[in-house]
Amino acid sequence: MKRIPVGLTDEQHARLKSEAARRRRSVGALIREAVDDAYPEESLVRRQAHARALQAIGKFHSGKSDIADQHDDYLAELDRW
Repeated sequence: MKRIPVGLTDEQHARLKSEAARRRRSVGALIREAVDDAYPEESLVRRQAHARALQAIGKFHSGKSDIADQHDDYLAELDRW
């Protein structure tokens, strides 16, 4: 674990100390948690995006009954836009 000096305002420090006491955690733990929330790992972001994409499958209806047979033609139409 790396230690770094971080400058906080008196108000920020007081809020952190208060929240740390409330949660029974250290100020450092709260800061590490905030960094993880603000800057998640790229793999986590990808997994979350993938999960959201999977949830969308089957949620919409195109009104077309021949997509399996004509999907290349429909995709070609999109390229023209």
